[in-house]
Amino acid sequence: MATSNSQTHPSSEACQAAARPVIRRPTLADAVQMFELINAAGSLDKNSLYLYLLLCRDFSSTCRVAQSGSRLVGVTTAYLPADQPKLVFIWQVAVAEEFRGRGIALAMLTDLVADLAASDPWFLQTTITPSNTASQKLFTALARKFRAPISSADGFHENLFGRYQHEAEVLYTVGPIAAVCEEVQPQNIEAQAL
Repeated sequence: MATSNSQTHPSSEACQAAARPVIRRPTLADAVQMFELINAAGSLDKNSLYLYLLLCRDFSSTCRVAQSGSRLVGVTTAYLPADQPKLVFIWQVAVAEEFRGRGIALAMLTDLVADLAASDPWFLQTTITPSNTASQKLFTALARKFRAPISSADGFHENLFGRYQHEAEVLYTVGPIAAVCEEVQPQNIEAQAL
């Protein structure tokens, strides 16, 4: 007797949509996973877990995480410098290795910009080492996405790191970024590859 398989399988489009991480602000419960993801990235400076607890508590409005299921697969940390209104400094951006190349880093930054630039123009700054071409491409893509200028200047010279071996950090500025276009909505946007 022959049987038919009546079980339905979701389309590949449905599977891809389900696999897209949700971008959101971090909570205190995310601090451990943020710490682990940043440390696993390998190329980012190491910080204490306590710092990520502070970021989640005091700076969650300028930080983002990308969540797939119960796992964080992306982290963006940032803060607003006290003496520079309308400027957000992007400190760290990390994406789990197996999720790289899917536009998650750009989606986290886009969500942050959409949240901040609802009315007034904003500037984003970050420092990037000369060897970190992936981050240079990320911030160039962000500038292009929002049709904003990008510039670079001296950031932190390598001698400022003293006896601790560290490449120089080049200061990149993106902006002004004006009110965001309608297709970019803040909070809980899904990561989309560009």
